Amino acid sequence: MPLSIFGFQALWSPYLIGVLVFITVIYFLVTTKWRKDFKVSEPLKKGEAIYFVLAMVTIYIIKGSPIDLMAHIMFTMHMVQMAILLLLVPIFLIKGIPWWVWKVAIEAPVVRSLFKVLTFPVAAVFVFIGLFSFYHLPAVLDYIKLNETLHGTYTFVLFVSAVLMYWPLIQKMPNQPQMKPLHKLAYIIANAVLITPACALIIFAPNAMYETYTNGEAWLKAMELCVPVATLSSLSLSGPELFTNMTSVADQQLGGVLMKILQEIIFGVLLGAIFLNWYRAEQKDPDKITADALKEHQKKWESQQQH
Repeated sequence: MPLSIFGFQALWSPYLIGVLVFITVIYFLVTTKWRKDFKVSEPLKKGEAIYFVLAMVTIYIIKGSPIDLMAHIMFTMHMVQMAILLLLVPIFLIKGIPWWVWKVAIEAPVVRSLFKVLTFPVAAVFVFIGLFSFYHLPAVLDYIKLNETLHGTYTFVLFVSAVLMYWPLIQKMPNQPQMKPLHKLAYIIANAVLITPACALIIFAPNAMYETYTNGEAWLKAMELCVPVATLSSLSLSGPELFTNMTSVADQQLGGVLMKILQEIIFGVLLGAIFLNWYRAEQKDPDKITADALKEHQKKWESQQQH
């Protein structure tokens, strides 16, 4: 059965286009025309603008295109959507928003202390993994998908936790502590290991676990998240099997596998980038590194002589 039966609004989310365009306009006004109001002379970098636009386009592709509709029909597409939204888009946003904009946001009185705690590496990892794993417990996911407000709120909180998880790894704000390359590698590996049990639960479950992808009544209720109620009531639909030849178990298993594969690809690229930057830093000025080491050794020797 073709997806076109759900109508243009469900397929292309025109309201989301308006929201994302508005956010993009505000972004460019703040970072160009209004930046002097923040007493900032640093111009918007081309790379930052590209990353931000990539973030907006990617959000629309996964939340406003037919992919979002398919994510409510097939668990496989749901997991692909989650992987891109939580593991890729936060990277684009952190890199795309200038450091001085972040500084204004995170140093607000209400935010400062909480942000510091939630971006502490250990806390950031466990909060994100905990929220992600909790969300994909069958009873929890089915309950959340049946309530539009709860679904939107939890998705937003989960996305914010993903941004906080990536923050210690990617941010390059002046006068802010930076993780050492070796610590970054351990941080990424820890993320990959800790998310594995949630994926394994989905992949190796002997039966389909989610009512909103198997039970016709629950599925129709969940579809109200992306399809107008009036449109759904005019259709005669029994369940997601009308749109796919895959069994529910195969769909669920493939979703878990694709989530893990996409995560490994994204983390693999990050590992490669960290190794490359580490190598370049070591090769950039080895003489300076040696000179600094000699000066430090000399200071220690002179101190010992004085005593």
